[in-house]
Amino acid sequence: MLLLDTPPADRHSASEDIQGILIGATLVAVSIQFLRAADLFTGQIAGLALIISYPSGWSFGALFFVLNLPFYLLAIRQMGWTFTLKSFAAVTVMSSMADALPLVLTVEPLHPAVGAALFGVCAGVGLLSLFRHGATLGGVGIVALWLQDRRGIKAGNTQLAFDLCVFAAALALFDWRVVAWSLLGAVILNAIITINHRRDRYIARS
Repeated sequence: MLLLDTPPADRHSASEDIQGILIGATLVAVSIQFLRAADLFTGQIAGLALIISYPSGWSFGALFFVLNLPFYLLAIRQMGWTFTLKSFAAVTVMSSMADALPLVLTVEPLHPAVGAALFGVCAGVGLLSLFRHGATLGGVGIVALWLQDRRGIKAGNTQLAFDLCVFAAALALFDWRVVAWSLLGAVILNAIITINHRRDRYIARS
């Protein structure tokens, strides 16, 4: 799986892919710290992992890693082994860093608006870096990239549609203000992807 431009040639070298995936995974891991500092959550598999981790005390990184496992079957069949292995590496790095960062990085409690905005920007740019190096953080991202490549449906729109379902369900568990601020972060994230991840520039294909 490679991210290609119009010419049928590799856009990035192996070393460029490694640094792109590391940077993308790091930015998303940092964005999770902003969510935690504001007591917010997000959509997709990361949001589900956060929602479970808050009351249970279980590790976010471990939950995120396990919940992503079923989606690799779709990735292998529809997107190819290279894309799947890159995504597996990105998920592993992000999961590990999300659990390790609180040991070395302390973020003071944030106003929900600030936490949501910082999360949306950092996660959006981080996911863009992963997408442009032929990877994603699994889960809905795999489905979103596949639909964008095959059907022309923008990845950000697919992710936002799924997120709206997650947030609707979250209303039964969280105060509506927490859900509203969390939704703001998801909207910012997906707006960045929708605007900047164009099918005619970066296409995931086997």
